[in-house]
Amino acid sequence: FLRRFLTLRNLVTMTFTALDVIGKVRDKQELSTAEIEFIVNEYTAGNVPDYQMSAFLMAVVLNGMSNREIADMTKVMTDSGSKADLSSISQVKVDKHSSGGVGDKVSLILAPLVASFGIVVPMMSGRGLGFTGGTLDKLESIPGFKVEIGNAEFLELLKSVGCAIIAPSKDFAPADKKIYALRDVSGTVGAIPLQCSSIMSKKLAENPDFLTLDVKTGSGSYCAKEETAIRLAEAMVASGEGAGKGTIAFVTSMDQP
Repeated sequence: FLRRFLTLRNLVTMTFTALDVIGKVRDKQELSTAEIEFIVNEYTAGNVPDYQMSAFLMAVVLNGMSNREIADMTKVMTDSGSKADLSSISQVKVDKHSSGGVGDKVSLILAPLVASFGIVVPMMSGRGLGFTGGTLDKLESIPGFKVEIGNAEFLELLKSVGCAIIAPSKDFAPADKKIYALRDVSGTVGAIPLQCSSIMSKKLAENPDFLTLDVKTGSGSYCAKEETAIRLAEAMVASGEGAGKGTIAFVTSMDQP
């Protein structure tokens, strides 16, 4: 009886497939929260193949998403893993994140500098994407530097040295880690909904009190046009504020390293 009940429940609640979701984005129809949860969670679980997720991502690149869809996708990606519990740290916790650009190395200097003033900096960064090198790639060029750590070690580092720059491990935003790698090889890097949900899912998983965003524009960034960078900044600030985090963004030039 229980098996029949669960089967009937699944038939009632899951009335769409990956193909249905792809088709709606292709036809410029807005996705429901349930549809976004389905495509992200099923891909993360390995039930949606790369070729279908690539098609979904490309449809998003071509047709975009509404602010509500972006917020939903960010939340689903954040909730795909655990969130850092920083409640045992009494100091103010602030993170900075860059949208990425050629020669962008600000985080390497800024994190320990801010920590020297007694502000805790939990920082979850990304790898190289498209034509840029990632913060994690730069750090891993240092022999013995480890960026893949879990929640407990992350917390201990923050307590002992005041800052930590880590990779999204299996504990934090696993959906982003998988989608991030697929975007890099499917020509779907430059899209505001995908950039926003990727960046903000990592930021919300690390659970700071405040967040500063450095949105790059110019020839060395993904947002060559300033108006595109401004739209990305607005979307990320909206996601951060919506999650209860004090968030501010700066649009800065990446026309030169």
